Amino acid sequence: MDKAQVTTAITNVLDTSKVGVLATAYNNKPNSRYMVFYNDGLTLYTKTNINSTKVKEIKENPAAYVMLGYNDTTNHSFVEMEATIEVVTDQKVINWLWETQDKSFFDSENDPELCVLKVVPKQVKLMNDKDLDTPATIEL
Repeated sequence: MDKAQVTTAITNVLDTSKVGVLATAYNNKPNSRYMVFYNDGLTLYTKTNINSTKVKEIKENPAAYVMLGYNDTTNHSFVEMEATIEVVTDQKVINWLWETQDKSFFDSENDPELCVLKVVPKQVKLMNDKDLDTPATIEL
């Protein structure tokens, strides 16, 4: 299968589906939670509190797994992403995300507890796409 086709299909899922599951590891056990994601290509971003448990987990072990899609896509396709997460406190990134997403949970983009999680994909799988031969995996 053509990598460009798969990448386009994955990007379509990421553009459409915003609520997904972020799984991290804590004390060598999986820990999952729903998050709201925004993408720039295949890279995902989500906001959180700098003092949250997930930030502590990520600082100890930046490996993560994300699942997005299925209910939000017309053909029930979804994405599974193996990734590394970076905790971002750069105000330019925070401002960009603040402008592109809902404003719930924080009063302003200048909230000192607001940070961004940047999810950098290592491997992305497109699943359940009826138009393509799936599963299809791209390595990054």
